[in-house]
Amino acid sequence: MTVTQSEPVTSGATAGRLPARPRKCAPTSTHPRPAGRDRYTISEVAAHTGLSAHTLRWYERIGLMPHVDRTHTGQRRFTNRDLDWLSLVGRLRLTGMPVADMVRYAELVRAGECTFAEREELLTAHREDVRQRIAELQSTLDVLDHKIDIYADARRASERF
Repeated sequence: MTVTQSEPVTSGATAGRLPARPRKCAPTSTHPRPAGRDRYTISEVAAHTGLSAHTLRWYERIGLMPHVDRTHTGQRRFTNRDLDWLSLVGRLRLTGMPVADMVRYAELVRAGECTFAEREELLTAHREDVRQRIAELQSTLDVLDHKIDIYADARRASERF
């Protein structure tokens, strides 16, 4: 399986386990891909992803983007596979993964199947960081909810008089 493909989805309980959650790797976009095309200009990719052309060039320069094909005049031509990769990078960015770790992951992907274990290790460690941040945010949300309830109760009490 390549990194741009989604994980297999299982449904139903198996062997006493809870049903697996469906996994969605590709977010829905406000700018759908043109049907029947597999070559995009940098401006089309920028519109599709919400990234600037400058950011796309930077991603390529630092090794976060795999080799992007070019026309005979030197213009970049992105493929659907590039868009899939950018979708994954966007998800990793949303989780707060450091750019250096994303670049390392890209290097491992380019190195091939022999790096599966190292890729798994990198993503597993990052998943734990994300889970810890989610727990911290949930705790903070609980405090906010408590404070909001206090103010709402006080407001309702003052409105009775």
